[in-house]
Amino acid sequence: MANKMGATPISKGIKMKIAIILGTRPEIIKMSPIIRECIDQNIDFFIIHSNQHYSQEMDKIFFDELSLPIPKYNLNVGSKPREEMISQIEDLSRSILESEKPDWIMVQGDTNTVLAGAQIASKLGIKVGHIEAGLRSYDQSMPEETNRIKTDHISNLLFTPTAIQTNILLKEGIGQEKIYEVGNTIVDAVNQSIKLIETHTEFDHLKKKKYFLLTTHRPSNVDNQKNLQNIINSLTKISEKYKHPVYFPIHPRTQKQLDLFNLKLDSKIFKILPPVGYLEMLALEKNAQLIFTDSGGIQEEACILRVPCITLRDNTERPETVDVGANIVTGLNYSNILKATQTMLATKPSWTNPFGNGDTSKKIIQITKNN
Repeated sequence: MANKMGATPISKGIKMKIAIILGTRPEIIKMSPIIRECIDQNIDFFIIHSNQHYSQEMDKIFFDELSLPIPKYNLNVGSKPREEMISQIEDLSRSILESEKPDWIMVQGDTNTVLAGAQIASKLGIKVGHIEAGLRSYDQSMPEETNRIKTDHISNLLFTPTAIQTNILLKEGIGQEKIYEVGNTIVDAVNQSIKLIETHTEFDHLKKKKYFLLTTHRPSNVDNQKNLQNIINSLTKISEKYKHPVYFPIHPRTQKQLDLFNLKLDSKIFKILPPVGYLEMLALEKNAQLIFTDSGGIQEEACILRVPCITLRDNTERPETVDVGANIVTGLNYSNILKATQTMLATKPSWTNPFGNGDTSKKIIQITKNN
């Protein structure tokens, strides 16, 4: 059993300084409730942004939309090979951390930035809190799997979303005293942001349309021409069968590969969108008939929003979404995707969100203060 959060009050008079290290859009989103909680509780903190996602439309808009303070430090590492990126983030962060002297470094998820942040903290003797710890796909070909495993075994506090991740960590020999089952900050973020959507009339037109939503960016899907072609062909056939267009906000990596492979998208089927902000993405998810994705975060958001989801991968580190009936993992086989589409369109979205009640960020800050 992990440590469960009860009514333990936050320790009074404790001063601490937190470094929040992030580098991608999902990290900005999932860290946003932590940042707000630090502000609300007048906790000394600063943000280091690796700029692993480095185009303005890919992340600056997220800080603006979510009304978050701009990062104190930008490392501008950009896109480069994994080991080189991790090494550069560590090198650039070292002098910042030695000067700032934080008590804690908070990282979230499984990116190269997360592992780099945890490793440099460990080398400098700074305590590490890993948010969304314990996820496993058991697919060693995914660099994210290596990142999350290494980060978990470095961390001083591990904040798990559900009992599934807690049990994984315990089986890997991580001490129970380090593990806290708190839910997922994505629920906090969705709850805080969904209210904003209702006040943005530019999203109202989505409520009147019947469409599918597609997102794909995983290297295993988009860097492989056959796999990317399979996704396009499958969604084309399904769109024609159900007479629903496919809204497709294209990740820069995906667009680059479409151009490289000279793959053409039928404009009658695919409604191509440039990278969108977080509020627009949530609006697209909320109003879709069905979501096709290879994104872990979108699997979670779809589950929270009660929109059926199909995961275009062979595995998922979010098995809770499958367990509650919100998600089917199909791989890229067309017959499997079609069968899952038929099942999910006939499914009443009455499942219970397994990721908490939207108070995860409060729990995390309380636990950190008490440690």
